[in-house]
Amino acid sequence: QVQLVESGGGSVQAGDSLRLSCAASTRTLYPMAWFRQASGKKREFVAKISWNGDYTSYADSVKGRFIIFRDNAENTVHLSMNSLKPEDTAVYYCAVGRASTIWENDYDYWGQGTQVTVSS
Repeated sequence: QVQLVESGGGSVQAGDSLRLSCAASTRTLYPMAWFRQASGKKREFVAKISWNGDYTSYADSVKGRFIIFRDNAENTVHLSMNSLKPEDTAVYYCAVGRASTIWENDYDYWGQGTQVTVSS
């Protein structure tokens, strides 16, 4: 059982930056990802990273603005978000998966989420 705790969310202005962090309760050498869910919408993939950090992938909507990286020594994964837009407003979740995919069903462990609000 892996427990995940996200942090770093908040309310910012459009164009600002935020860094989200996700701390795992144990060493997690599995793919990890960030998803988000806006109010009234389905949860969607944001970014994923391989177990060793060598491979990353992003949703088109955040490509070039967000960076995912991990520190396996600290059991953490981070999401650096730049040039934030109002449409980035959502609850952001980190997850640990069996496979590095964009599908949430492939992820077994989830954090409780952290709110990001971007105002124009």
